[in-house]
Amino acid sequence: METARVLVAADKFKGSLTAVQVAERVTAGLRRVAPGARVETLPVADGGDGTVAAAVAAGFERREARVTGPLGDPVTAAYALRDTTAVVEMAEASGLQHLPAGVFAPLTATTYGSGELLAAALDAGARTIVFGVGGSATTDGGAGMLAALGARFLDADGKPVGPGGGGLAALAEADLSGLDPRLAGVDLILASDVDNPLTGPKGAPEVYGRQKGATEDDIAVLDAALAHYASVLGPDHARLPGAGAAGGIGYGALVALGARFRPGIEVMLDVLGFAPALARADLVITGEGSLDEQTLHGKAPAGVAAAARAAGIEVVAVCGRLALPQEALATAGISRAYALADLEPDPAVSMAQAGPLLERAAEAIAHDFLTRAR
Repeated sequence: METARVLVAADKFKGSLTAVQVAERVTAGLRRVAPGARVETLPVADGGDGTVAAAVAAGFERREARVTGPLGDPVTAAYALRDTTAVVEMAEASGLQHLPAGVFAPLTATTYGSGELLAAALDAGARTIVFGVGGSATTDGGAGMLAALGARFLDADGKPVGPGGGGLAALAEADLSGLDPRLAGVDLILASDVDNPLTGPKGAPEVYGRQKGATEDDIAVLDAALAHYASVLGPDHARLPGAGAAGGIGYGALVALGARFRPGIEVMLDVLGFAPALARADLVITGEGSLDEQTLHGKAPAGVAAAARAAGIEVVAVCGRLALPQEALATAGISRAYALADLEPDPAVSMAQAGPLLERAAEAIAHDFLTRAR
């Protein structure tokens, strides 16, 4: 019997397991049933939280910097570096994980630390920066990030506007002449799994504001403030795909930093070396915490499955919860999905026991795909 070659390329199970832990648990389950299988792991991410960890798992060096958190307090943020390529994750500096439980600041949370993190990557010699955006606590259009990199945002009295999206309502002048000159020589790739514009019904405040604690009134204030901000900096960029990513930080990167937008999972598969790993496999296992309608719109499992299908390699998925019919899975290129909810229907127990349950799911995959005649 030919030795099975398996590539485990799954994202995190949010709230339960990191992508690295998912790979470890799946590998353990596979080897229990098919000890001779050759298993290669490549934890993946789509630009949101977990992107730096995926890069480090793929051989990048983890670096840390002390930067300004979304509430203005100092936080430690990590980025990843290999040669002159850096992977910077805005959530490391400006993400929801830096807010105390139950504390939100929808009008004043700032991306200043994300700008400081980009500057740290420049200081380390980065010439290509993959800027993963998602999981933000902020809706400031990237103004804080740009301020950290040397831009000035002034009110009618010539004083700096307040932090966060709310402060942009008072913006009278945007001076970008002081932006770090090194940015001109860097290839900055905006990596995101969302393609929303900056404002409007599908814009950052309306679609994502509530998860950052914004009330309906706050959303109206933020949408108007960001529209005003865009009228000062450049309204055309506000309509571009990705401008609304991570509270509009995508817009700031596109309009002022010369960034180019690419779907996050596509960028990360390139950076992580997915193509050569795929060439060594005859079965791919992907997945994430919830396989649902969102998965089909640029999330990591969909990107992995599309690449594997193009190469003619079979794909199965693991997940905590499955909310897609078999037809949708097949259309995405996934032969079958194994959900932890089928093993443990209580969501709280399933999340708490995700590791052992995932090993059991991997054992089932091994029985179904690795021990059959090849």
